[in-house]
Amino acid sequence: MSATTTPATPTTPTATTPTSPTEKTGARTPEAAELIGGARERIDALDDRIIGLVQERMAVSAVIQEARIGSGGRRVNLSREMEVLGHYRDALGKPGTQLAMTLLELCRGRV
Repeated sequence: MSATTTPATPTTPTATTPTSPTEKTGARTPEAAELIGGARERIDALDDRIIGLVQERMAVSAVIQEARIGSGGRRVNLSREMEVLGHYRDALGKPGTQLAMTLLELCRGRV
């Protein structure tokens, strides 16, 4: 009886698998790669906080909608949404309006 063997698969890095910190960050020096790596960790932590705040906003919005609907009102208060849009636009410029629209979309109609 002869044993069958399977040829070994080579394990070479691919273009999408970085092999060094400078490749992973796009930096050209180890110092810049270290700075970028630390800053990215901070951004990741900020993103986690932002997501948590959005989830909290969604929960508070649901409470408001339940109270409004329970009292015979409409699910959405358009004048309030316009205030929110203006607030974000004033603070962040035109992209702030888009961000506010996304938040409003996430928060409305969950009841």
